[in-house]
This record gives sequence, structure tokens and C-alpha cells, in this order.
Amino acid sequence: MEEVLFIQHDVIPALWRGMIVSVELIIPSALCGLLIGIVIGVSRVFGNAFLKTLANTYVAIFRGFPLVVQLFIWYFGLPHLGIYLSPYVASVLGFSLCSGAYHSEYVRGALLSIKRGQLLAAQSLGFTKMKMIASVVLPQAFRRALPGCGNEIIYLIKYSSLAYMITCIELTGEGKIIASETFKYTEIFLIVGIVYLLLTSVASWVLHRIENRLRLPGFDNYGL
Repeated sequence: MEEVLFIQHDVIPALWRGMIVSVELIIPSALCGLLIGIVIGVSRVFGNAFLKTLANTYVAIFRGFPLVVQLFIWYFGLPHLGIYLSPYVASVLGFSLCSGAYHSEYVRGALLSIKRGQLLAAQSLGFTKMKMIASVVLPQAFRRALPGCGNEIIYLIKYSSLAYMITCIELTGEGKIIASETFKYTEIFLIVGIVYLLLTSVASWVLHRIENRLRLPGFDNYGL
């Protein structure tokens, strides 16, 4: 009975607070990361030499540096330059930039998979380069990149747990606080793991629905 009361009055409220913070981290980071990935992916395929170099450098840096190191730089490093970010802002910034680098790989691959004949046909119709990208290439490429980008969003849900390393107390942070006070690490983190499983399951269901909604009748994702 005591265990039930402990879970009901202490564990559930704390983990609920943490889950709300996690969701507040995940949603803007996922949207910003996807937008960054599209911009960087397009720049890597259709940009001039300078843009391609800049975009490739960005991807190399943010895919090469461990995410926790990036978070430490944004939160603990920038104050040395006179820039102070809150734990929440530093976390969203770190997640967005890191996620954007991975999204750009999926977008780049999808863009390169579009047959050159379609690009030539758009040019022959008088499309500008920007109009061709926005009207012909991106709609098809987005459908092809969506499974990979969705997978990156699932990863984002899980590595959002690193936010507590820079004092942004989300789900894992709340779990660690309770476990440190009670020494019930197995029970607490088992519950935390189940919550993450639920979050990723819901995200997978939503992404699957979006894929089905965007799928064109008679075409699979690779047969456009």
C-alpha cells in the first residue's frame, strides 16, 4: 500500500511534469530540425560552390560532435563569449541543429533520387531554379525522405533525455531526482522507459498516418 501511495503522490506527478517539459522540447526541436534539414539538403544539392561547402561543413561538424558536447558548448561555453542561454533554449538549439544535420542527409538522398528528366522538363517549361525546386523536386523528395526523417524524430524523442545534463529537468531528470532520493533506480527508470516507449509509439503512429496520407495512389515512395 505504501508503494502505491508513493507512486501515486510522488512519482506520477513528478514524471508528468517531466514529460510535459520533454514534449515542449521535442516539438519545436523536431519542427526546426526538419526545416533546417530541408534548407541544408537543398543547399547541398542545388547550391553554388560556396553554399555547398558551407552546408557540408555544417553537416560534418554537427554529425561529428557528440550531442552532449554540443549541449555543453551552448550552455556552458557561450557564457564565456557573453552569451547566456536558458537550459531550455540551449537544449532546443542543440537538438534542432544536430537533428537538422541528420535530416539533411535524408533530404539530400531524396533530392538526388529525382530523375534528371523531370528537371529538364521543368526548365523547358520556363521554370526558374527556385520554382523548379519548390514545385517539382521538393514535393516528391519530401515523400521519399519522410520515412528517414520520421526515424530521426523518433531518435530525437529518446536523445531529448540528455537535456537534464544541462539542468533542463525533463522526464529523465525528474526520474533521476526521485531515484537519487529513494534509491529505487530500477522501479523509477523502468517507469521512465515505459513513458518513452509510449511517446515513441505515438510518434510512430502519427508519422505512419502522415506517410499514408501523402502516398500517391499507384505509386510507392520510390516509384514517383
